[in-house]
Amino acid sequence: MNRRPYVFVALLLLAGAAPAQDYPRTPAEYLQRMDANGDGRIDEAEYVRYMSQGFLRMDVNGDGVIDANDGPMRPGARPIHLDEFQRNLIRQFHKLDRNKDGYLNAKELSQPPM
Repeated sequence: MNRRPYVFVALLLLAGAAPAQDYPRTPAEYLQRMDANGDGRIDEAEYVRYMSQGFLRMDVNGDGVIDANDGPMRPGARPIHLDEFQRNLIRQFHKLDRNKDGYLNAKELSQPPM
């Protein structure tokens, strides 16, 4: 299965999470924004919660699916369900967690998924 579309969709959805002038510019800034409990590292739940913000904003009608009911879609695009999107985020989290400690640090956040 080609995972590139999921990464692309995740990046597009994240872009919808904050105004352009408000984007984190460094891995340390991303870590700070994602780190809900302030422990200096990102667990799976924090990662999924943060990365889902763009999806939730794009899901205009709040039904857990991004589809034509939420706005124009590119021709041939299939609906994206929140649970599927979040399962892909969990897989991505574990690929980024190179040292397999169950957390992401700023260095791991800055690496592309394997």
